[in-house]
Amino acid sequence: MPPVDTEALKAHVPIVISGPSGSGKSTILKKLFEEYPDKFGFSVSHTTRSPRTGEENGREYHFVSKDDFLKLVDEKGFIEHAQFGGNHYGTSIKAVEEIAEKGRICILDIEMEGVKQVANHPTFPRPRFLFLSPPDMEILEQRLRSRATDKEEAIVKRLNQAKVEIEFAKSGDAPHDKIVVNDDLEKAYKEVREFIVGNDA
Repeated sequence: MPPVDTEALKAHVPIVISGPSGSGKSTILKKLFEEYPDKFGFSVSHTTRSPRTGEENGREYHFVSKDDFLKLVDEKGFIEHAQFGGNHYGTSIKAVEEIAEKGRICILDIEMEGVKQVANHPTFPRPRFLFLSPPDMEILEQRLRSRATDKEEAIVKRLNQAKVEIEFAKSGDAPHDKIVVNDDLEKAYKEVREFIVGNDA
């Protein structure tokens, strides 16, 4: 098991942000990165899928073979990993450490199962957890449909997953330090910024 650089991670505690598709995570994180261009960093995940046109190794993802990925799993090199559509995805401890060592706060945008893995990791120092929630399921459905990018079955799947994620966030088992309801973008952004940046906001 690789040693964890706890000093850098204690000085720059990573933030795990999660929430259903359509909750506004991308929009809020984009605003945060624009307002604080030198304060944050996204960890670059590992994946076994092939690069898409225009993607670069080390920028969008670390593209690795399945054998290399599973070797890193065995070495406990990931803080969370999962399999989607036959491909493996994971956030390595090293990727998060590298951001902390540059003096930046690492932002991890991950799914519910990943949140559970990070919260229960045996050696990785506990990050701070934030959940971004839609006001209600009706508004979430409107947002997903207004995108006009998904087929009906994909929308239904996303809505069902959102119910599970929201129920988990409200349960006593969830590690979330804060839940922000995105019913007004500016208000939600201020709450997220205050949680992440604190007195510097």
